[in-house]
Amino acid sequence: MTTKRDYYEILGVGKSASAEEIKKAYRQLALKHHPDRNQGNKKEAEEKFKEISEAYAVLSDPQKRSVYDQVGHAGFDQRYTTEDIFRGADFSSIFEDLGFGGSLFEDLFEGMGLFGSRSQRRSGPSAGRNLGYELEITLREAASGVEKTIHVPRLETCNSCSGEGTKAGTKRKNCPRCQGRGQVVSQAGFFSIAQTCPQCRGEGSLITDPCTACRGEGRVEVDRKIRVKIPPGVDTGSRLRISGEGGAGTRSGRRGDLYVSIAVQPDKVFERHGDHLLCELPVGFVQATLGTEAEVPTLDGKVRMKIPPGTPSGKIFRLKGRGIPSLDGYGRGDQHVRVVVSIPTHVTEEEKRLLLEYARLRGEAVNSHNDSFVQKVKRTFKGG
Repeated sequence: MTTKRDYYEILGVGKSASAEEIKKAYRQLALKHHPDRNQGNKKEAEEKFKEISEAYAVLSDPQKRSVYDQVGHAGFDQRYTTEDIFRGADFSSIFEDLGFGGSLFEDLFEGMGLFGSRSQRRSGPSAGRNLGYELEITLREAASGVEKTIHVPRLETCNSCSGEGTKAGTKRKNCPRCQGRGQVVSQAGFFSIAQTCPQCRGEGSLITDPCTACRGEGRVEVDRKIRVKIPPGVDTGSRLRISGEGGAGTRSGRRGDLYVSIAVQPDKVFERHGDHLLCELPVGFVQATLGTEAEVPTLDGKVRMKIPPGTPSGKIFRLKGRGIPSLDGYGRGDQHVRVVVSIPTHVTEEEKRLLLEYARLRGEAVNSHNDSFVQKVKRTFKGG
């Protein structure tokens, strides 16, 4: 598989380039590499022209550029087809002073196999747009998997006109300007240019009696409820593709896809590290010194864990298989438990006396001031 070059590199601009700088760079490269100006090496010129035009189609569109900047080629190509990339790109305004129109490029792209024929584009179906949705879930939902109902505004085929855009009992009529061809031909220098018909916008036909429900668009926006099944193990940044749940196409074209991006909310108890979890377990310094059993929270409920005598603050224990299930369905991470030895902030006179006795038995030097000794004990246990 050939690795695609970076779009910014192709146009020779930086990632902070303005829209005007991108437009200027493309114009210069397009004129240089247009196949009609490279008859001696036309095939190579076509490939180059195709490459720079694709780069311009993406970087000139703020939404596509933003997606490309975030996910790069791999993620971008999963989300956009070639038709998606070129859809809506403004080529015509770049060469207006030379008398060129958008069809100069459309005709060339047809010849390079990027699109179907013009007649197919006029009368054939067009795919719907891919949609994106960001869904927040809890850590526990990410661990166990969950089904969610989301509301997605999207274009649906108009029921009143079945997507035709025409009023019931009427049909489209041939465009009088281009006579149904979808293009008009003009001459500009050494180019013979077939431009998109400005009256019908390349459709070849016009709607004289538009559908009142969709105003001739053939599609209407609807707020759709969609059930999303989220598998166990997802994390922030995971992206689910739901085929056929994007926007409706035109003239019975295939529906686009829905991409659901997952954002896992921080948890009050657990800190996530990949498939592993970390939590803190507070224990008293007497328990840490003598050893004990303590209840530890896990995703599956509380379990009892042994704390050996002499456990220092910061000691980490592992609970095998108590973490997050792997997204691929194989295995499960571990849960790590960090012991935090707690020091009492207030002690009674009797407790002070006992602490002093403890220090005497240990042979530790103790300040005559009881408060100073208590602070020393606190520092000792905090340091582990």
